[in-house]
Amino acid sequence: MRFTREVMTAWATGGVLHTAEQVAGDLAGQVANEPFEVIWKHFGDAVQVELRQRSLAQSDPKAPSAHVEEWGVTFSGDSRVHWARLTVPGSADRVAAEWLQESSRGPHWLGFLADASDLLAGTLDPDMVPAIIAQVVVPRLASWCAVYTADSSHGPLRLVYLWHADEARIDGLREQLAEMDVASADTQVTSAIHLADAQVLAVPLMARGRGLGMMCLGRPDRFPDEVIQFAEDIGRRAALAMDNARLYAQQAAANRALQRSLLPPNEPEVPGLDYGVIYEPAGELNEVGGDFYDLFKAGDDSWRFAIGDVCGTGPEAAAVTGLARHTLRLLAREGYGVAAVLGRLNQAILEEGERARFLTLLHGDITPVPTGLEVRLVSAGHPEALRLRPNGKVEAVTTPQSLLGVFHEVVFEADTVHLDHGDVLLAVTDGVTERRSGGRLLDDEGGLARMLAECAGLSARAVAERIRRGAAEFASEPSQDDLAILVLRAR
Repeated sequence: MRFTREVMTAWATGGVLHTAEQVAGDLAGQVANEPFEVIWKHFGDAVQVELRQRSLAQSDPKAPSAHVEEWGVTFSGDSRVHWARLTVPGSADRVAAEWLQESSRGPHWLGFLADASDLLAGTLDPDMVPAIIAQVVVPRLASWCAVYTADSSHGPLRLVYLWHADEARIDGLREQLAEMDVASADTQVTSAIHLADAQVLAVPLMARGRGLGMMCLGRPDRFPDEVIQFAEDIGRRAALAMDNARLYAQQAAANRALQRSLLPPNEPEVPGLDYGVIYEPAGELNEVGGDFYDLFKAGDDSWRFAIGDVCGTGPEAAAVTGLARHTLRLLAREGYGVAAVLGRLNQAILEEGERARFLTLLHGDITPVPTGLEVRLVSAGHPEALRLRPNGKVEAVTTPQSLLGVFHEVVFEADTVHLDHGDVLLAVTDGVTERRSGGRLLDDEGGLARMLAECAGLSARAVAERIRRGAAEFASEPSQDDLAILVLRAR
Protein backbone atom coordinates (compact mmCIF):
# COMPACT_ATOMS: atom_id res chain seq x y z
CA MET A 1 0.00 0.00 0.00
CA ARG A 2 2.85 2.37 0.78
CA PHE A 3 4.45 1.65 -2.58
CA THR A 4 1.13 2.34 -4.33
CA ARG A 5 0.65 5.63 -2.47
CA GLU A 6 4.15 6.80 -3.33
CA VAL A 7 3.72 5.90 -7.01
CA MET A 8 0.34 7.64 -7.30
CA THR A 9 1.79 10.71 -5.59
CA ALA A 10 4.83 10.84 -7.84
CA TRP A 11 2.62 10.48 -10.93
CA ALA A 12 0.08 13.08 -9.73
CA THR A 13 -2.74 10.56 -10.05
CA GLY A 14 -4.16 11.12 -6.60
CA GLY A 15 -7.67 10.96 -8.06
CA VAL A 16 -7.37 7.19 -8.42
CA LEU A 17 -5.34 6.60 -5.26
CA HIS A 18 -8.01 4.82 -3.23
CA THR A 19 -9.12 2.72 -6.16
CA ALA A 20 -5.49 1.87 -6.90
CA GLU A 21 -4.92 0.76 -3.30
CA GLN A 22 -8.08 -1.35 -3.37
CA VAL A 23 -7.17 -2.99 -6.67
CA ALA A 24 -3.58 -3.69 -5.59
CA GLY A 25 -4.87 -5.20 -2.35
CA ASP A 26 -7.40 -7.38 -4.21
CA LEU A 27 -4.73 -8.72 -6.55
CA ALA A 28 -2.24 -9.29 -3.73
CA GLY A 29 -4.88 -11.25 -1.84
CA GLN A 30 -5.07 -13.75 -4.67
CA VAL A 31 -1.38 -14.64 -5.04
CA ALA A 32 0.10 -17.86 -3.69
CA ASN A 33 2.02 -17.70 -0.43
CA GLU A 34 5.32 -17.11 -2.20
CA PRO A 35 7.36 -14.00 -3.11
CA PHE A 36 5.89 -11.76 -5.81
CA GLU A 37 6.59 -8.43 -7.51
CA VAL A 38 4.28 -5.42 -7.71
CA ILE A 39 4.74 -3.26 -10.81
CA TRP A 40 2.90 -0.03 -11.67
CA LYS A 41 2.89 1.30 -15.24
CA HIS A 42 1.74 4.70 -16.52
CA PHE A 43 0.11 4.96 -19.97
CA GLY A 44 -0.82 8.64 -19.94
CA ASP A 45 -4.59 8.27 -19.69
CA ALA A 46 -4.41 5.12 -17.56
CA VAL A 47 -2.31 3.35 -14.93
CA GLN A 48 -1.85 -0.39 -14.68
CA VAL A 49 -0.86 -2.57 -11.73
CA GLU A 50 0.76 -5.97 -12.27
CA LEU A 51 1.43 -8.69 -9.71
CA ARG A 52 4.11 -10.97 -11.11
CA GLN A 53 4.83 -14.36 -9.59
CA ARG A 54 6.42 -17.62 -10.69
CA SER A 55 3.82 -19.93 -12.22
CA LEU A 56 2.29 -21.88 -9.35
CA ALA A 57 -0.89 -23.84 -8.90
CA GLN A 58 -3.49 -21.18 -8.06
CA SER A 59 -7.25 -20.82 -8.05
CA ASP A 60 -9.04 -19.06 -10.90
CA PRO A 61 -8.31 -15.32 -10.84
CA LYS A 62 -11.09 -12.96 -9.79
CA ALA A 63 -11.82 -9.46 -10.98
CA PRO A 64 -10.96 -6.64 -8.56
CA SER A 65 -13.84 -5.48 -6.37
CA ALA A 66 -13.35 -1.88 -7.58
CA HIS A 67 -14.30 -0.73 -11.07
CA VAL A 68 -11.41 -1.04 -13.53
CA GLU A 69 -11.13 -0.39 -17.24
CA GLU A 70 -9.94 -3.93 -17.90
CA TRP A 71 -8.10 -6.78 -16.19
CA GLY A 72 -6.64 -10.14 -16.97
CA VAL A 73 -3.93 -12.74 -16.53
CA THR A 74 -0.97 -13.22 -18.87
CA PHE A 75 2.11 -15.41 -18.78
CA SER A 76 5.67 -14.31 -19.44
CA GLY A 77 8.29 -17.04 -19.39
CA ASP A 78 7.78 -18.91 -16.12
CA SER A 79 5.90 -15.99 -14.53
CA ARG A 80 2.19 -15.43 -14.11
CA VAL A 81 1.05 -11.79 -14.33
CA HIS A 82 -2.31 -10.75 -12.86
CA TRP A 83 -3.03 -7.17 -13.95
CA ALA A 84 -5.68 -4.45 -13.90
CA ARG A 85 -5.89 -1.06 -15.62
CA LEU A 86 -7.46 2.12 -14.20
CA THR A 87 -8.45 5.20 -16.17
CA VAL A 88 -6.94 8.46 -14.93
CA PRO A 89 -9.59 11.17 -14.33
CA GLY A 90 -10.15 13.76 -17.07
CA SER A 91 -9.18 17.40 -17.35
CA ALA A 92 -8.33 19.45 -14.31
CA ASP A 93 -11.07 22.02 -15.00
CA ARG A 94 -13.80 19.38 -15.20
CA VAL A 95 -12.61 17.58 -12.07
CA ALA A 96 -12.42 20.83 -10.09
CA ALA A 97 -15.85 21.99 -11.27
CA GLU A 98 -17.53 18.66 -10.48
CA TRP A 99 -15.85 18.47 -7.10
CA LEU A 100 -16.85 22.01 -6.08
CA GLN A 101 -20.42 21.43 -7.23
CA GLU A 102 -20.66 18.22 -5.22
CA SER A 103 -18.98 19.68 -2.14
CA SER A 104 -21.41 22.58 -2.08
CA ARG A 105 -24.33 20.17 -1.85
CA GLY A 106 -23.24 18.26 1.23
CA PRO A 107 -20.47 16.96 3.49
CA HIS A 108 -18.22 15.94 0.60
CA TRP A 109 -15.50 18.23 1.94
CA LEU A 110 -15.27 16.08 5.10
CA GLY A 111 -14.30 13.10 2.98
CA PHE A 112 -11.84 15.25 1.05
CA LEU A 113 -10.15 16.46 4.24
CA ALA A 114 -10.09 12.92 5.64
CA ASP A 115 -8.47 11.61 2.46
CA ALA A 116 -5.97 14.46 2.51
CA SER A 117 -5.10 13.73 6.14
CA ASP A 118 -4.57 10.04 5.34
CA LEU A 119 -2.26 10.89 2.46
CA LEU A 120 -0.24 13.35 4.51
CA ALA A 121 0.02 10.93 7.44
CA GLY A 122 1.14 8.14 5.10
CA THR A 123 4.75 9.29 4.86
CA LEU A 124 7.45 10.44 7.24
CA ASP A 125 9.80 11.45 4.45
CA PRO A 126 10.25 15.26 4.56
CA ASP A 127 10.94 15.33 0.81
CA MET A 128 7.66 13.56 0.02
CA VAL A 129 5.35 15.84 2.03
CA PRO A 130 5.54 18.85 -0.36
CA ALA A 131 4.75 16.54 -3.29
CA ILE A 132 1.73 15.12 -1.47
CA ILE A 133 0.51 18.64 -0.62
CA ALA A 134 0.51 19.55 -4.32
CA GLN A 135 -1.25 16.33 -5.34
CA VAL A 136 -3.98 16.94 -2.75
CA VAL A 137 -4.94 20.43 -3.94
CA VAL A 138 -4.44 20.06 -7.73
CA PRO A 139 -6.81 20.04 -9.53
CA ARG A 140 -9.58 20.16 -6.92
CA LEU A 141 -8.69 23.53 -5.41
CA ALA A 142 -6.33 25.10 -7.93
CA SER A 143 -4.76 24.72 -11.35
CA TRP A 144 -1.30 24.61 -9.85
CA CYS A 145 0.47 24.52 -6.50
CA ALA A 146 3.92 25.68 -5.42
CA VAL A 147 5.30 24.68 -2.03
CA TYR A 148 7.97 26.82 -0.40
CA THR A 149 9.89 25.90 2.73
CA ALA A 150 12.61 27.46 4.85
CA ASP A 151 15.59 25.73 6.42
CA SER A 152 14.99 27.68 9.64
CA SER A 153 12.26 29.85 11.10
CA HIS A 154 14.06 32.99 9.92
CA GLY A 155 15.59 31.63 6.72
CA PRO A 156 14.50 32.61 3.20
CA LEU A 157 11.73 30.69 1.47
CA ARG A 158 12.76 28.48 -1.43
CA LEU A 159 10.65 26.57 -3.93
CA VAL A 160 10.85 22.83 -3.18
CA TYR A 161 7.96 21.44 -5.25
CA LEU A 162 5.85 22.67 -8.13
CA TRP A 163 2.92 20.96 -9.81
CA HIS A 164 0.52 22.02 -12.55
CA ALA A 165 -2.55 20.17 -13.80
CA ASP A 166 -1.04 20.61 -17.27
CA GLU A 167 2.47 19.16 -17.01
CA ALA A 168 3.55 20.95 -20.18
CA ARG A 169 3.19 24.30 -18.41
CA ILE A 170 5.39 23.53 -15.39
CA ASP A 171 8.62 24.92 -16.86
CA GLY A 172 6.97 28.18 -17.91
CA LEU A 173 5.30 28.51 -14.54
CA ARG A 174 8.62 27.99 -12.79
CA GLU A 175 10.07 30.97 -14.69
CA GLN A 176 7.09 33.12 -13.68
CA LEU A 177 7.41 32.15 -10.03
CA ALA A 178 11.06 33.14 -10.05
CA GLU A 179 9.86 36.71 -10.43
CA MET A 180 7.10 36.45 -7.81
CA ASP A 181 7.85 38.11 -4.47
CA VAL A 182 6.93 35.33 -2.04
CA ALA A 183 8.67 37.08 0.84
CA SER A 184 6.09 39.86 0.71
CA ALA A 185 3.26 37.47 1.62
CA ASP A 186 1.94 37.48 5.17
CA THR A 187 3.47 34.52 7.02
CA GLN A 188 0.67 34.43 9.59
CA VAL A 189 -2.56 34.57 7.57
CA THR A 190 -3.73 33.63 4.09
CA SER A 191 -3.12 36.41 1.58
CA ALA A 192 -3.10 37.15 -2.15
CA ILE A 193 -0.04 37.59 -4.35
CA HIS A 194 -0.02 39.24 -7.76
CA LEU A 195 1.07 37.13 -10.73
CA ALA A 196 0.31 37.74 -14.40
CA ASP A 197 -2.65 35.76 -15.75
CA ALA A 198 -3.37 34.08 -12.41
CA GLN A 199 -4.92 34.59 -9.02
CA VAL A 200 -2.47 33.36 -6.37
CA LEU A 201 -3.49 32.36 -2.86
CA ALA A 202 -0.61 32.20 -0.35
CA VAL A 203 -1.41 29.90 2.59
CA PRO A 204 1.15 29.88 5.43
CA LEU A 205 2.30 26.49 6.72
CA MET A 206 2.31 26.88 10.51
CA ALA A 207 2.80 24.06 13.03
CA ARG A 208 3.33 24.26 16.78
CA GLY A 209 3.63 28.04 16.55
CA ARG A 210 6.46 27.92 14.00
CA GLY A 211 6.41 28.95 10.36
CA LEU A 212 7.60 26.14 8.10
CA GLY A 213 6.87 27.63 4.70
CA MET A 214 4.15 28.64 2.27
CA MET A 215 1.66 26.86 0.03
CA CYS A 216 0.83 28.96 -3.04
CA LEU A 217 -2.22 28.03 -5.11
CA GLY A 218 -2.96 29.47 -8.52
CA ARG A 219 -5.99 29.51 -10.82
CA PRO A 220 -7.14 31.77 -13.66
CA ASP A 221 -10.33 32.94 -11.90
CA ARG A 222 -11.21 34.16 -8.42
CA PHE A 223 -10.92 31.76 -5.48
CA PRO A 224 -14.38 31.00 -4.03
CA ASP A 225 -14.73 31.40 -0.28
CA GLU A 226 -15.21 27.65 0.25
CA VAL A 227 -11.96 26.93 -1.64
CA ILE A 228 -10.10 29.35 0.61
CA GLN A 229 -11.49 27.56 3.67
CA PHE A 230 -10.46 24.18 2.24
CA ALA A 231 -6.98 25.50 1.45
CA GLU A 232 -6.49 26.79 4.99
CA ASP A 233 -7.61 23.46 6.46
CA ILE A 234 -5.24 21.60 4.15
CA GLY A 235 -2.46 24.03 5.07
CA ARG A 236 -2.83 23.26 8.77
CA ARG A 237 -2.77 19.52 8.17
CA ALA A 238 0.12 19.81 5.72
CA ALA A 239 2.21 21.88 8.12
CA LEU A 240 1.72 19.35 10.92
CA ALA A 241 2.66 16.48 8.61
CA MET A 242 5.74 18.38 7.46
CA ASP A 243 6.80 19.12 11.03
CA ASN A 244 6.30 15.49 12.08
CA ALA A 245 8.33 14.30 9.10
CA ARG A 246 11.16 16.69 9.96
CA LEU A 247 11.19 15.60 13.58
CA TYR A 248 11.20 11.95 12.51
CA ALA A 249 14.10 12.55 10.10
CA GLN A 250 16.08 14.44 12.77
CA GLN A 251 15.53 11.65 15.28
CA ALA A 252 16.57 9.01 12.75
CA ALA A 253 19.73 10.96 11.87
CA ALA A 254 20.59 11.41 15.55
CA ASN A 255 20.09 7.69 16.18
CA ARG A 256 22.32 6.76 13.27
CA ALA A 257 25.04 9.15 14.44
CA LEU A 258 24.85 7.83 18.00
CA GLN A 259 24.89 4.25 16.77
CA ARG A 260 28.00 4.89 14.68
CA SER A 261 29.71 6.43 17.70
CA LEU A 262 29.14 3.22 19.67
CA LEU A 263 30.74 0.95 17.07
CA PRO A 264 34.49 0.43 16.62
CA PRO A 265 36.15 3.30 14.73
CA ASN A 266 38.38 0.88 12.83
CA GLU A 267 39.14 -2.80 12.39
CA PRO A 268 42.71 -3.76 13.29
CA GLU A 269 44.99 -6.22 11.54
CA VAL A 270 45.66 -9.20 13.80
CA PRO A 271 48.43 -11.65 12.82
CA GLY A 272 47.03 -15.10 12.15
CA LEU A 273 43.41 -13.97 12.54
CA ASP A 274 40.63 -13.81 9.97
CA TYR A 275 37.52 -12.20 11.41
CA GLY A 276 34.06 -11.12 10.32
CA VAL A 277 31.51 -8.93 12.10
CA ILE A 278 27.88 -8.06 11.39
CA TYR A 279 25.69 -5.61 13.26
CA GLU A 280 22.02 -4.90 12.43
CA PRO A 281 19.83 -2.64 14.61
CA ALA A 282 16.15 -3.51 14.64
CA GLY A 283 13.22 -1.21 13.96
CA GLU A 284 12.13 1.17 11.23
CA LEU A 285 13.89 4.07 12.87
CA ASN A 286 17.04 2.03 13.47
CA GLU A 287 16.65 3.07 17.09
CA VAL A 288 19.85 2.97 19.07
CA GLY A 289 20.09 -0.58 20.33
CA GLY A 290 21.83 -2.33 23.18
CA ASP A 291 23.91 -4.75 21.08
CA PHE A 292 27.55 -3.92 20.39
CA TYR A 293 30.86 -5.51 19.45
CA ASP A 294 34.50 -4.45 19.58
CA LEU A 295 37.90 -5.64 18.42
CA PHE A 296 41.00 -3.65 19.33
CA LYS A 297 44.72 -3.82 20.09
CA ALA A 298 45.44 -4.06 23.83
CA GLY A 299 49.23 -4.51 23.85
CA ASP A 300 52.24 -5.25 21.68
CA ASP A 301 51.22 -8.87 21.05
CA SER A 302 47.68 -8.95 22.38
CA TRP A 303 44.27 -8.01 21.03
CA ARG A 304 40.89 -7.90 22.73
CA PHE A 305 37.39 -8.61 21.48
CA ALA A 306 33.94 -8.17 22.99
CA ILE A 307 30.33 -8.70 22.06
CA GLY A 308 27.54 -7.61 24.38
CA ASP A 309 23.86 -6.91 24.78
CA VAL A 310 22.44 -4.22 27.07
CA CYS A 311 18.86 -4.68 28.26
CA GLY A 312 16.52 -2.38 26.30
CA THR A 313 17.04 0.21 23.59
CA GLY A 314 17.25 3.97 23.29
CA PRO A 315 19.44 6.55 25.05
CA GLU A 316 19.54 4.67 28.39
CA ALA A 317 20.85 1.51 26.73
CA ALA A 318 23.26 3.58 24.62
CA ALA A 319 24.71 5.12 27.79
CA VAL A 320 25.54 1.69 29.20
CA THR A 321 26.88 0.56 25.81
CA GLY A 322 29.24 3.53 25.70
CA LEU A 323 30.31 2.95 29.31
CA ALA A 324 31.03 -0.73 28.59
CA ARG A 325 32.99 -0.20 25.39
CA HIS A 326 35.19 2.59 26.75
CA THR A 327 35.78 0.79 30.06
CA LEU A 328 36.86 -2.37 28.24
CA ARG A 329 39.35 -0.47 26.10
CA LEU A 330 40.76 1.62 28.94
CA LEU A 331 41.28 -1.24 31.40
CA ALA A 332 42.64 -3.58 28.73
CA ARG A 333 45.30 -1.06 27.80
CA GLU A 334 46.13 -0.65 31.48
CA GLY A 335 47.02 -4.34 31.56
CA TYR A 336 44.00 -5.80 33.37
CA GLY A 337 43.08 -9.38 32.44
CA VAL A 338 39.68 -10.20 30.93
CA ALA A 339 38.25 -11.47 34.24
CA ALA A 340 39.45 -8.41 36.16
CA VAL A 341 38.04 -6.10 33.47
CA LEU A 342 34.58 -7.64 33.81
CA GLY A 343 34.70 -7.33 37.59
CA ARG A 344 35.47 -3.61 37.39
CA LEU A 345 32.90 -3.05 34.64
CA ASN A 346 30.28 -4.74 36.82
CA GLN A 347 31.00 -2.28 39.62
CA ALA A 348 30.91 0.67 37.22
CA ILE A 349 27.48 -0.35 35.97
CA LEU A 350 26.11 -0.80 39.50
CA GLU A 351 27.39 2.65 40.43
CA GLU A 352 25.07 4.09 37.79
CA GLY A 353 22.23 3.51 40.25
CA GLU A 354 18.75 3.79 38.75
CA ARG A 355 20.25 4.37 35.31
CA ALA A 356 21.99 0.97 35.42
CA ARG A 357 20.98 -1.69 32.88
CA PHE A 358 21.67 -5.41 32.86
CA LEU A 359 24.42 -6.36 30.42
CA THR A 360 25.44 -9.71 28.97
CA LEU A 361 28.99 -9.72 27.67
CA LEU A 362 31.51 -12.04 26.10
CA HIS A 363 35.01 -10.57 26.47
CA GLY A 364 38.30 -12.15 25.56
CA ASP A 365 41.89 -11.60 24.54
CA ILE A 366 43.72 -13.06 21.55
CA THR A 367 47.39 -14.01 21.49
CA PRO A 368 48.90 -15.38 18.26
CA VAL A 369 51.03 -18.54 18.82
CA PRO A 370 52.84 -20.78 16.32
CA THR A 371 50.02 -23.37 16.35
CA GLY A 372 47.18 -20.86 15.94
CA LEU A 373 45.57 -18.54 18.47
CA GLU A 374 45.42 -18.64 22.26
CA VAL A 375 42.14 -17.14 23.50
CA ARG A 376 41.14 -16.38 27.10
CA LEU A 377 37.52 -15.36 27.46
CA VAL A 378 34.72 -14.80 29.96
CA SER A 379 31.01 -15.21 29.25
CA ALA A 380 28.99 -13.01 31.62
CA GLY A 381 25.43 -14.22 31.08
CA HIS A 382 25.97 -14.19 27.31
CA PRO A 383 24.90 -16.85 24.77
CA GLU A 384 27.64 -19.48 24.73
CA ALA A 385 30.49 -19.16 22.27
CA LEU A 386 30.91 -22.05 19.82
CA ARG A 387 34.05 -23.49 18.25
CA LEU A 388 33.90 -25.05 14.80
CA ARG A 389 36.59 -27.54 13.80
CA PRO A 390 37.58 -27.98 10.11
CA ASN A 391 35.91 -31.43 10.18
CA GLY A 392 32.54 -29.83 11.03
CA LYS A 393 32.51 -30.66 14.76
CA VAL A 394 30.96 -27.91 16.92
CA GLU A 395 31.33 -27.51 20.68
CA ALA A 396 30.61 -24.89 23.34
CA VAL A 397 33.78 -23.41 24.83
CA THR A 398 32.58 -21.01 27.54
CA THR A 399 31.41 -21.48 31.10
CA PRO A 400 28.20 -19.54 31.92
CA GLN A 401 28.77 -16.88 34.59
CA SER A 402 26.72 -14.03 36.11
CA LEU A 403 25.57 -11.22 33.87
CA LEU A 404 26.75 -7.71 34.67
CA GLY A 405 24.88 -5.08 36.65
CA VAL A 406 23.06 -7.46 39.04
CA PHE A 407 25.30 -8.62 41.92
CA HIS A 408 27.96 -6.64 43.77
CA GLU A 409 29.96 -9.62 45.01
CA VAL A 410 30.78 -11.61 41.91
CA VAL A 411 34.12 -13.05 40.79
CA PHE A 412 34.71 -13.93 37.16
CA GLU A 413 37.06 -16.62 35.88
CA ALA A 414 38.45 -16.84 32.37
CA ASP A 415 38.26 -19.93 30.13
CA THR A 416 41.23 -20.70 27.90
CA VAL A 417 40.55 -21.91 24.37
CA HIS A 418 43.11 -22.86 21.74
CA LEU A 419 42.17 -22.29 18.11
CA ASP A 420 44.19 -24.45 15.74
CA HIS A 421 44.68 -23.29 12.18
CA GLY A 422 41.26 -23.41 10.52
CA ASP A 423 39.25 -23.38 13.76
CA VAL A 424 36.40 -20.87 14.02
CA LEU A 425 35.03 -19.18 17.14
CA LEU A 426 31.46 -17.85 16.84
CA ALA A 427 29.86 -15.37 19.24
CA VAL A 428 26.37 -13.89 18.76
CA THR A 429 23.79 -11.90 20.69
CA ASP A 430 20.32 -13.16 21.50
CA GLY A 431 18.99 -11.47 18.38
CA VAL A 432 20.27 -14.66 16.72
CA THR A 433 19.71 -17.36 19.33
CA GLU A 434 16.22 -16.11 20.29
CA ARG A 435 14.97 -15.43 16.77
CA ARG A 436 11.39 -16.71 16.97
CA SER A 437 9.24 -18.54 14.46
CA GLY A 438 5.89 -19.37 16.00
CA GLY A 439 6.64 -21.25 19.21
CA ARG A 440 10.23 -22.15 18.26
CA LEU A 441 13.51 -20.33 18.81
CA LEU A 442 16.41 -20.61 16.39
CA ASP A 443 18.69 -22.15 19.01
CA ASP A 444 16.17 -24.72 20.25
CA GLU A 445 17.75 -28.19 20.24
CA GLY A 446 21.12 -26.81 19.16
CA GLY A 447 19.87 -24.99 16.07
CA LEU A 448 22.75 -22.51 16.01
CA ALA A 449 25.35 -25.29 16.35
CA ARG A 450 23.81 -27.17 13.41
CA MET A 451 23.88 -24.02 11.32
CA LEU A 452 27.52 -23.40 12.23
CA ALA A 453 28.47 -26.99 11.36
CA GLU A 454 27.48 -26.28 7.76
CA CYS A 455 30.10 -23.50 7.58
CA ALA A 456 33.22 -25.68 7.72
CA GLY A 457 35.85 -24.38 5.31
CA LEU A 458 34.32 -20.90 4.93
CA SER A 459 36.08 -17.62 5.66
CA ALA A 460 35.16 -15.70 8.80
CA ARG A 461 33.15 -13.15 6.82
CA ALA A 462 31.30 -15.91 4.97
CA VAL A 463 30.46 -17.65 8.26
CA ALA A 464 29.07 -14.40 9.69
CA GLU A 465 26.95 -13.82 6.60
CA ARG A 466 25.71 -17.42 6.64
CA ILE A 467 24.56 -17.05 10.26
CA ARG A 468 22.92 -13.68 9.50
CA ARG A 469 21.06 -15.12 6.52
CA GLY A 470 20.01 -18.18 8.51
CA ALA A 471 18.56 -15.98 11.25
CA ALA A 472 16.71 -13.83 8.71
CA GLU A 473 15.24 -16.87 6.93
CA PHE A 474 14.25 -18.63 10.17
CA ALA A 475 11.10 -16.48 10.44
CA SER A 476 9.06 -14.63 7.84
CA GLU A 477 8.41 -11.50 9.93
CA PRO A 478 11.12 -8.86 10.48
CA SER A 479 13.24 -9.21 13.60
CA GLN A 480 12.26 -7.08 16.59
CA ASP A 481 15.67 -7.40 18.24
CA ASP A 482 19.12 -6.12 17.41
CA LEU A 483 21.61 -8.60 16.03
CA ALA A 484 25.39 -8.81 16.37
CA ILE A 485 27.69 -11.56 15.10
CA LEU A 486 31.43 -11.89 15.71
CA VAL A 487 33.47 -14.62 14.00
CA LEU A 488 37.16 -15.29 14.73
CA ARG A 489 39.04 -17.79 12.55
CA ALA A 490 42.64 -18.91 13.05
CA ARG A 491 44.45 -18.84 9.72
